[in-house]
Amino acid sequence: MQEGNSFSPVPTTVATFEGFYVHRGPAILHALGGTATEIGGALAVLDARGAEPVPLLAAYATAGGPVTREAFEGLLGEIEDRLRRAGPLDGLLLALHGALVVEDEPDGEGEIIRRLRRLRPGLPIAVTLDLHGHVTPAMLRPGVFHVAYRTYPHVDLSETGERAATLLLDVIDGRPVPAMALAKRPLIVSPVCTRTTDGPFRPVAEAARAEKAGGVLHAGLFPVQPWLDVPDLGFAALVCADAPSQAEDAAERLADLMWARRHDFVPDLVPLADCVAQGLASPGLTVVADAGDAPTGGSAADSPEVLRVLLRQDAARAARPVLLALCDPAGAAAAHRAGPGARVSLALGHAFTPGEPVGIEAVVESVSDGAFRLEDGGPGGVALSMGATAVLAIGAIRLVVRSRPAMEWDRALFASQGLDVASAALAFVKSPSHFRGSFGPLAARILVADTPGPTAPDMRRIPFARVTRPLHPLDPL
Repeated sequence: MQEGNSFSPVPTTVATFEGFYVHRGPAILHALGGTATEIGGALAVLDARGAEPVPLLAAYATAGGPVTREAFEGLLGEIEDRLRRAGPLDGLLLALHGALVVEDEPDGEGEIIRRLRRLRPGLPIAVTLDLHGHVTPAMLRPGVFHVAYRTYPHVDLSETGERAATLLLDVIDGRPVPAMALAKRPLIVSPVCTRTTDGPFRPVAEAARAEKAGGVLHAGLFPVQPWLDVPDLGFAALVCADAPSQAEDAAERLADLMWARRHDFVPDLVPLADCVAQGLASPGLTVVADAGDAPTGGSAADSPEVLRVLLRQDAARAARPVLLALCDPAGAAAAHRAGPGARVSLALGHAFTPGEPVGIEAVVESVSDGAFRLEDGGPGGVALSMGATAVLAIGAIRLVVRSRPAMEWDRALFASQGLDVASAALAFVKSPSHFRGSFGPLAARILVADTPGPTAPDMRRIPFARVTRPLHPLDPL
């Protein structure tokens, strides 16, 4: 599972996956069983229905630049080898993202499904997909059916795995393989606007959930990972039903509904300096999305623009803490060498991307190995690591400098470093929307900053070159 970003300068390698997790064979059962992930949900259903799981490989690398062919062949080749040696099987379950891009293949999932289907031509295959998947016709093959997340922020990963496993076991027990239909529209939407909890996307998501009549088993909506520079990028409705005509009718109906509302999806963005000023002057906690540098969208999480503006606006003198994180392996290593209590002079930021670092004078408050466990940011229970990590104090500013661009969905990122989000004046998260599930309950206000980067929240700022045009909102449609 990996989500591609064509504008990230950092390729995704085997080491990138290993920085998150790679579990092999029975280790998958111990590492992901009981977690709020697709695999955790699927395993629970298999256990409840007395089915024996034959675990192959689970490799996760959140989002980033295209996967190198070497890494893709290494991991997929291992799955193929394990599948060849697995013995008699009744079905295959794949937990994928839907927007994996290989450096020489824009449709990574299409290749995965084709190659595994070739090895086991008679098996029914169930696939789970992220709501931001780039769904292609090549992913729709005979005997293959797809089940997608219904929520954003993504809080139904486990439920998605449960639904896919249940349907797979039903097929194994004799029900017909569901028919799939795909309907696409030339439309991309900022993730800032595609929450299923509120905003313009909620009515479309509710309509998909209501598609239960006429043999429809599952209706998936894909507002797509918009930072992909690939042909045929756009919104997709993917419907699983008892009959092809039922699936086709529902898919077209949902795609038309989204298309009719396309002008409603204008992100509410605030200049970064205004976000800082409002947070410093307001009571309660202000949570600000640094949406342009979101690692779960494919950015390197190394932009120091928030830090630069905080220093410029004298946030170090704030009455309450100001929290943010930044990926800078050299800076984290220097803080570890200096040790807690030491005063350091560092130039931080743009460790991977072009740009001007920010010079700081700070005190090393703490150092750690960066290990933390997701609690309420979606895939609860999953253990992650930021690598060597340090908390630097610049007056009231508490800067978490880490070695790996771990997801910023969950306030456990800060809590694991001894920082209390609830008591802060400002907390910055490099995430367009997903952080709301964890940070939202503590926030007096949430702002989305119009920050630059490979995950810029304004679709009109993305330098597309290969997408199929015309494409809304880039072109008049």
